[in-house]
Amino acid sequence: MRKYWLDNIRSVTVLLVVVYHVFYLFNAVGVPGGIGSFFDKQPWDAYCTFVYPWFMFLLYAVAGMSARYALEGQSDRAFMRARTDRLLVPSTLGLFLFPSIIGYIYIRLGGAIEQIPPALVYPISVLSGVGPLWFLHVLYLFSWLLTLLRRLAVTERIYAAGERVNVWVLAAFALPVWGSAQILNLPVLTTYRFGIYLFAYLAGYFVLSHEAVQERLTGARRGLLIAAAVVGAAYNVRFYGQNFADDTVLRHPLTNLWLWLMTLAILGCGRAWGNRTGRIASFLARTGFGVYITHYVMELCLCLALRRTGLPVWLIYALAVVCGYALSVAAYELLRRVPVVRYLSFGIRKNRESDKNRESDKNRESDKNRESDKNKESRSNVP
Repeated sequence: MRKYWLDNIRSVTVLLVVVYHVFYLFNAVGVPGGIGSFFDKQPWDAYCTFVYPWFMFLLYAVAGMSARYALEGQSDRAFMRARTDRLLVPSTLGLFLFPSIIGYIYIRLGGAIEQIPPALVYPISVLSGVGPLWFLHVLYLFSWLLTLLRRLAVTERIYAAGERVNVWVLAAFALPVWGSAQILNLPVLTTYRFGIYLFAYLAGYFVLSHEAVQERLTGARRGLLIAAAVVGAAYNVRFYGQNFADDTVLRHPLTNLWLWLMTLAILGCGRAWGNRTGRIASFLARTGFGVYITHYVMELCLCLALRRTGLPVWLIYALAVVCGYALSVAAYELLRRVPVVRYLSFGIRKNRESDKNRESDKNRESDKNRESDKNKESRSNVP
């Protein structure tokens, strides 16, 4: 049966990313890429401090778990073919479409538009318009590395050993998490933190994908949640008002302990309380990937427009979040219906999209039938 709780974790995390980028664009703590804060000190910037260390780490861990499940039913070649469509194409060829708007806006905001020859404005805009698509770059690289690792005989032995990991050993993983945060970080493009994100991806694949490990996390979810809350409070007090994306913050032991405990707590709580679906959950799962790709350009344009309106600050934030999300969904629903554009932007091949929808409908119908049979059996056992 499909693990709806993983879909729900992924969907909620994408929503956190959508909200984060509104606060990021107006941040007052010195993170590059913003369009200007409203005040010198903004207490609500604490939201960014709260989510930034762990939400992308969590997405990579979930991606590693999903990779394991995907590879159980297909070959490495088929897996990489799907990843090429889904990850590589939108984050490379797709940049020539609407993400180039991001690069163009930042060129204008930086005052460099007059210094660039007209013929080079579009190419530079394309190269500067990566935005959140860096996540797809890194994830594609990790997928490729994983297929190489799977050729080694020791890989399955490592995977088998991962099933025996208990909660205490998982908690001790905070040490290698901290160690991985110290390596393979690009100096200028600071979002490309290959070391720690590779650890998250491989931990998801080799350890967290096991049903036995997930059961242990579910059983320890309350303790993990309390531990994450305590460490998280200490982290947020320690770094409140600072540049949350600064290297010294991201490499700090407290930061990495916080992000690891938060990841474990979310997985345990998600499996216990979020393994269900419905219309809203299905909608969020279906549109999540498209919203991730479209949201930043929509929010950037919207925030620039709202910044000039003179509206109350709280209303600007509210409109940027709500309208930004709505426009992102609308853009995805429109673009995925346009031939060629849907493939370049989202890696959607028409036949694969229809097959995927049919398979999704089939899975939902199967789940409903099993639930119905279970209810009938329950009623028949009533004396």
